[in-house]
Amino acid sequence: MAALNKCRNLTSLNIHAFKVNYYPRINCKRNLNLQEYHSKDLLRKHQVSIQNFRLLDANLDPNTLSDFKANEYVIKAQILAGGRGKGHFDNGFKGGVHLTKNPSEILPLAKNMIGHKLITKQTPKEGILVHKVMVAESVNIIRETYLSIVMERTYNGAALVASPAGGMDIETVAEKTPHLLKTVPIDIYEGVTDKMANEIAEFLEFKGTMVKKCAEEIKKLWELFVKVDATQLEINPLVETDDGRVVAVDAKINFDDNAQFRQKEIFALDDVSETDPREREAASLNLTYIDMDGSIGCMVNGAGLAMATMDLIMLSGGKPANFLDLGGGVGQTQVSAALRILESDPKVKAIFVNVFAGIVNCATVANGIVAACKENPPKHPLVIRLEGTNAPLAKKILEESGLPFNIINDADEAAKMVVKLAQ
Repeated sequence: MAALNKCRNLTSLNIHAFKVNYYPRINCKRNLNLQEYHSKDLLRKHQVSIQNFRLLDANLDPNTLSDFKANEYVIKAQILAGGRGKGHFDNGFKGGVHLTKNPSEILPLAKNMIGHKLITKQTPKEGILVHKVMVAESVNIIRETYLSIVMERTYNGAALVASPAGGMDIETVAEKTPHLLKTVPIDIYEGVTDKMANEIAEFLEFKGTMVKKCAEEIKKLWELFVKVDATQLEINPLVETDDGRVVAVDAKINFDDNAQFRQKEIFALDDVSETDPREREAASLNLTYIDMDGSIGCMVNGAGLAMATMDLIMLSGGKPANFLDLGGGVGQTQVSAALRILESDPKVKAIFVNVFAGIVNCATVANGIVAACKENPPKHPLVIRLEGTNAPLAKKILEESGLPFNIINDADEAAKMVVKLAQ
């Protein structure tokens, strides 16, 4: 979505795609991850037209499908990655998406998926284990369109983004055929009016009675967007079927993390099964952990300093193994846990602590490091640079601990030292 955001001047970030090369994005929060069937269920609960579907798990209970009839079925492995249709499984089975008109083929197809790892262009090399398979009615599509509602800083609020060219990368549409992309600001008090919904439906090239049907779906999507505190609701494609329906075939929903307190049911659906355990532990402590592929663990505070730190490491001939942002207001217990999380990465050969304290107290960081190292002696050399609030006291705490720290005030020299120790 980064290219789409750029093309329509959006500033909301897809935080889950956190790295470009070795740079973390400035916003360091992990998105709520919903499986496809969860998103569809939310749409259904808000009266948005979707394909009927059922869900199969490892039990492969045939009763799940006993009352489910369709002319054709689509069987889709449920993982948090794209490219499923062109993927393959670790058991040799090809494709994470299959079509069949024969109900007796559904369970055998699902059996080849559930309990096996699906490998696509967007998964790790070893693939992602499939726990559930969604079985949905296949619809006969006449046309595919694109519709999304996003928070748009240019308009200080939400906006509708629509295109009659759906079912493809919207970034490509924006780049090659910008006249097929329409953005309309939404007044938060008025919402999506009948006039606006009808105009968007006509822009999407719906005709006759289909205009009203599409307009109704657009208004329902707006109601859903508001009720669940979404920051992005993308339907691609929103289709017209041969039996005169407007159906949301695929959906992507992002939520405002600040609304978690009033969207507890939705946030309880968060699927963390595919998330690095270190990242999960860090998130539980209000820390941000990102895995990389080098040999130097990095503990910093703030994404700006993180990027500068990793630049210094790269320029000195090294490569970051991971990145852990302490953020602001961190306590001693969190610092100790942060060091333990960094050391648990088998790629790590040395750790660079680089903190420039404002809100964060250097003495708190120093006490956390000392406590962690006394409880579990460090496996790897530590290079520590602490500047800012209570830096002299922090240095004294580290020196008087009697632990073998490499305390260096100059950032360049500290980076060179940690690269040397990691070799």
